[in-house]
Amino acid sequence: MPKKRTLPYVLLGLINDKEQLSGYQMVQEFKHEISDFWTASHSQIYPELQRMVDDDWIQIVTPASQPEANRNQTYYALTEAGHTVLLDWLREPLTAKDSDLFPLKLFFIKTKDSELLRPLLTQQLAISQDRVVYLKGRKTTVFQTPSDIDSHYGHYLTLSRGIERETNYVLWLQKLLEAL
Repeated sequence: MPKKRTLPYVLLGLINDKEQLSGYQMVQEFKHEISDFWTASHSQIYPELQRMVDDDWIQIVTPASQPEANRNQTYYALTEAGHTVLLDWLREPLTAKDSDLFPLKLFFIKTKDSELLRPLLTQQLAISQDRVVYLKGRKTTVFQTPSDIDSHYGHYLTLSRGIERETNYVLWLQKLLEAL
Protein backbone atom coordinates (compact mmCIF):
# COMPACT_ATOMS: atom_id res chain seq x y z
CA MET A 1 0.00 0.00 0.00
CA PRO A 2 1.53 3.35 -0.99
CA LYS A 3 2.38 5.80 1.75
CA LYS A 4 -0.05 8.67 2.11
CA ARG A 5 1.34 11.97 0.82
CA THR A 6 1.96 14.41 3.66
CA LEU A 7 2.67 17.59 1.70
CA PRO A 8 -0.97 18.46 0.91
CA TYR A 9 -1.82 18.44 4.61
CA VAL A 10 1.14 20.64 5.44
CA LEU A 11 0.08 23.10 2.74
CA LEU A 12 -3.50 23.07 4.04
CA GLY A 13 -2.18 23.78 7.53
CA LEU A 14 -0.05 26.68 6.32
CA ILE A 15 -2.91 28.24 4.39
CA ASN A 16 -5.29 27.70 7.30
CA ASP A 17 -2.88 29.47 9.63
CA LYS A 18 -2.57 32.57 7.42
CA GLU A 19 -6.01 32.38 5.72
CA GLN A 20 -4.41 32.88 2.32
CA LEU A 21 -0.92 32.47 0.96
CA SER A 22 0.93 32.59 -2.31
CA GLY A 23 3.10 29.69 -3.40
CA TYR A 24 6.15 31.89 -2.81
CA GLN A 25 5.02 32.60 0.75
CA MET A 26 4.57 28.87 1.35
CA VAL A 27 8.11 28.20 0.13
CA GLN A 28 9.31 30.86 2.60
CA GLU A 29 7.34 29.23 5.42
CA PHE A 30 9.13 25.97 4.67
CA LYS A 31 12.51 27.71 4.65
CA HIS A 32 12.02 29.68 7.86
CA GLU A 33 9.54 27.74 10.00
CA ILE A 34 8.89 24.14 9.04
CA SER A 35 12.41 23.27 7.91
CA ASP A 36 13.35 22.68 11.54
CA PHE A 37 11.47 19.38 11.34
CA TRP A 38 10.24 18.79 7.77
CA THR A 39 11.24 19.85 4.25
CA ALA A 40 9.70 20.24 0.82
CA SER A 41 11.15 21.78 -2.30
CA HIS A 42 9.73 24.41 -4.62
CA SER A 43 9.37 21.71 -7.28
CA GLN A 44 7.16 19.63 -4.94
CA ILE A 45 5.00 22.48 -3.65
CA TYR A 46 3.68 23.98 -6.90
CA PRO A 47 2.43 20.75 -8.52
CA GLU A 48 0.81 19.79 -5.21
CA LEU A 49 -1.00 23.14 -5.09
CA GLN A 50 -2.43 22.47 -8.54
CA ARG A 51 -3.61 18.99 -7.48
CA MET A 52 -5.24 20.55 -4.43
CA VAL A 53 -7.05 23.12 -6.59
CA ASP A 54 -8.19 20.27 -8.84
CA ASP A 55 -9.42 18.33 -5.77
CA ASP A 56 -11.26 21.45 -4.52
CA TRP A 57 -9.28 21.57 -1.29
CA ILE A 58 -8.03 25.08 -2.03
CA GLN A 59 -9.09 27.85 -4.34
CA ILE A 60 -7.28 30.66 -6.08
CA VAL A 61 -8.19 33.99 -4.55
CA THR A 62 -7.48 37.67 -5.02
CA PRO A 63 -5.26 38.78 -2.16
CA ALA A 64 -6.95 40.69 0.61
CA SER A 65 -5.82 44.26 1.01
CA GLN A 66 -2.25 43.42 1.90
CA PRO A 67 0.29 46.10 1.09
CA GLU A 68 2.98 43.45 0.52
CA ALA A 69 0.74 41.36 -1.75
CA ASN A 70 2.28 40.86 -5.15
CA ARG A 71 -0.51 41.02 -7.71
CA ASN A 72 1.51 38.83 -10.07
CA GLN A 73 1.49 35.93 -7.61
CA THR A 74 -1.27 33.38 -7.26
CA TYR A 75 -2.84 33.28 -3.81
CA TYR A 76 -4.64 30.30 -2.30
CA ALA A 77 -7.31 29.92 0.39
CA LEU A 78 -8.90 26.81 1.88
CA THR A 79 -12.26 25.67 0.66
CA GLU A 80 -14.73 24.14 3.08
CA ALA A 81 -13.69 20.71 1.79
CA GLY A 82 -10.03 21.59 2.38
CA HIS A 83 -10.74 22.66 5.93
CA THR A 84 -12.53 19.37 6.58
CA VAL A 85 -9.65 17.39 5.07
CA LEU A 86 -7.17 19.25 7.30
CA LEU A 87 -9.20 18.61 10.46
CA ASP A 88 -9.65 14.94 9.54
CA TRP A 89 -5.88 14.58 9.06
CA LEU A 90 -5.12 16.32 12.36
CA ARG A 91 -7.55 13.93 14.11
CA GLU A 92 -6.10 10.78 12.51
CA PRO A 93 -4.41 8.74 15.24
CA LEU A 94 -0.64 8.55 15.16
CA THR A 95 1.03 5.17 14.88
CA ALA A 96 4.62 4.15 15.50
CA LYS A 97 5.10 4.05 11.71
CA ASP A 98 4.03 7.68 11.23
CA SER A 99 5.07 9.29 14.51
CA ASP A 100 7.30 11.58 12.45
CA LEU A 101 4.03 13.40 11.70
CA PHE A 102 3.76 14.43 15.34
CA PRO A 103 5.76 17.68 15.05
CA LEU A 104 3.84 18.65 11.91
CA LYS A 105 0.46 18.10 13.49
CA LEU A 106 1.59 19.82 16.67
CA PHE A 107 2.79 22.82 14.65
CA PHE A 108 -0.73 23.40 13.30
CA ILE A 109 -2.45 23.43 16.69
CA LYS A 110 -3.12 27.07 17.41
CA THR A 111 -4.17 27.16 21.08
CA LYS A 112 -3.51 25.32 24.32
CA ASP A 113 -7.23 24.54 24.66
CA SER A 114 -7.52 22.93 21.22
CA GLU A 115 -9.52 19.69 21.29
CA LEU A 116 -6.77 18.19 19.14
CA LEU A 117 -3.89 18.74 21.56
CA ARG A 118 -4.49 16.21 24.36
CA PRO A 119 -5.18 13.23 22.04
CA LEU A 120 -2.12 14.04 19.94
CA LEU A 121 0.17 14.31 22.99
CA THR A 122 -1.32 11.14 24.50
CA GLN A 123 -0.78 9.17 21.29
CA GLN A 124 2.82 10.32 20.96
CA LEU A 125 3.46 9.55 24.63
CA ALA A 126 2.29 5.95 24.16
CA ILE A 127 4.46 5.57 21.04
CA SER A 128 7.49 6.99 22.85
CA GLN A 129 6.96 4.84 25.95
CA ASP A 130 6.80 1.75 23.74
CA ARG A 131 9.98 2.90 22.01
CA VAL A 132 11.81 3.23 25.35
CA VAL A 133 10.76 -0.32 26.31
CA TYR A 134 11.94 -1.61 22.92
CA LEU A 135 15.30 0.19 23.08
CA LYS A 136 15.98 -0.97 26.64
CA GLY A 137 15.12 -4.52 25.60
CA ARG A 138 17.53 -4.29 22.67
CA LYS A 139 20.28 -3.01 24.94
CA THR A 140 19.74 -5.89 27.35
CA THR A 141 19.68 -8.44 24.52
CA VAL A 142 22.63 -7.15 22.53
CA PHE A 143 24.92 -6.13 25.38
CA GLN A 144 24.77 -8.97 27.89
CA THR A 145 28.42 -8.82 28.95
CA PRO A 146 31.14 -6.17 29.26
CA SER A 147 32.92 -7.79 26.32
CA ASP A 148 29.77 -7.27 24.18
CA ILE A 149 30.01 -3.59 25.01
CA ASP A 150 33.77 -3.44 24.36
CA SER A 151 33.51 -5.14 20.97
CA HIS A 152 30.66 -2.90 19.75
CA TYR A 153 31.22 0.24 21.75
CA GLY A 154 29.87 2.67 19.15
CA HIS A 155 26.66 0.68 18.85
CA TYR A 156 26.38 0.64 22.65
CA LEU A 157 26.81 4.43 22.81
CA THR A 158 24.29 5.00 20.02
CA LEU A 159 21.72 2.78 21.65
CA SER A 160 22.31 4.41 25.05
CA ARG A 161 21.81 7.84 23.52
CA GLY A 162 18.62 6.67 21.83
CA ILE A 163 17.26 5.50 25.18
CA GLU A 164 18.20 8.79 26.81
CA ARG A 165 16.66 10.85 24.00
CA GLU A 166 13.41 8.89 23.98
CA THR A 167 13.18 8.92 27.78
CA ASN A 168 13.54 12.70 27.77
CA TYR A 169 10.85 12.88 25.09
CA VAL A 170 8.52 10.87 27.35
CA LEU A 171 9.22 13.24 30.25
CA TRP A 172 8.55 16.28 28.06
CA LEU A 173 5.25 14.85 26.82
CA GLN A 174 4.17 13.97 30.36
CA LYS A 175 4.96 17.52 31.48
CA LEU A 176 2.90 18.98 28.63
CA LEU A 177 -0.06 16.74 29.45
CA GLU A 178 0.11 17.67 33.13
CA ALA A 179 0.03 21.36 32.17
CA LEU A 180 -3.23 20.99 30.22
